[in-house]
Amino acid sequence: MLPKVSIIIAVGKPGDFVIECITHCLQLDYPDYEIIVRPDEEWIPPDESIRVIPTGAVKPAEKRDRGIEKSTGEIMAVIDDDAYPAYSDWLSGAVRHFADPGVAAVGGPGVTPPDENLSCRISGWIYESPFVSGGYTYRYRPGRLQDVDDYPTSSLFVRKSDFIQAGGFDTSYWPGEDTILCLKLTHDLGKRIVYDPEAMVYHHRRSIFSGHFKQIKSYALHRGFFARKFPGTSLRISYFVPSIFMLFFMLGWMSGWVWKPLFPAWSAIMGIYFTLTLWFSLRTVNPLGIFGIFVGTFLTHITYGFWFIAGILTLKIND
Repeated sequence: MLPKVSIIIAVGKPGDFVIECITHCLQLDYPDYEIIVRPDEEWIPPDESIRVIPTGAVKPAEKRDRGIEKSTGEIMAVIDDDAYPAYSDWLSGAVRHFADPGVAAVGGPGVTPPDENLSCRISGWIYESPFVSGGYTYRYRPGRLQDVDDYPTSSLFVRKSDFIQAGGFDTSYWPGEDTILCLKLTHDLGKRIVYDPEAMVYHHRRSIFSGHFKQIKSYALHRGFFARKFPGTSLRISYFVPSIFMLFFMLGWMSGWVWKPLFPAWSAIMGIYFTLTLWFSLRTVNPLGIFGIFVGTFLTHITYGFWFIAGILTLKIND
């Protein structure tokens, strides 16, 4: 008999995206599941089967903690309010892994929706690029089945008993509460987190012209802070690479004014960098798309590099 699943959707003020998420969740092919929406205030859902439990203006992690407290399922399916399941068997595909008692959680990729506008697709292409996400591209496009120790909540299934034993999310952090939960599940409880490409959702991106760099700043700031405070899953060389590049770019550029013999070598290395950036920008035949990916990739590296260092130097964050 398949376990009951509780889908938890944390949202501030519900809009079109959460309606889209709920619509797809209602079409899932699974015998026993509930949908719990946690908005700031009272809200009338599109279907009477939806459980709406207002929380007030609190952080997403606290909304999810409270939602899981009110849930009746054995498995929690946490999904972002701007994402929606890609397949009708989204639940059954992920739940099968919980037959192994050593598995505490299952995550799936958050892929850019096929009908996203160009500005948001540019952001998605940047996230999917190995030149930006390195070995973590499986978070943004389907990868191979594997174990991971850190995974975002855009599509994250958690066994309720393990969630409770781990103490839930750390509600003083957002974003990054998912990193802390995964750290507790894997390091404290010694459980597994399985990445399954079949547990895929479509996840809307921020516009490259407005929200993308704000999001990168937030990710980098928290990851830098976590690298010092929670080194178990955040103190990794891959997270330092953008900062190393940013310092190399800034110091090399200034070397042209201080010691000119260094400038040709710096220029050659930067030439290789921009050639690779252009190569990874050829995701589309649209000239604006190519230009956006090219410039966006460079600015993503610089933005992440700067704010990662700022995070390392920050003494307190989101308390």
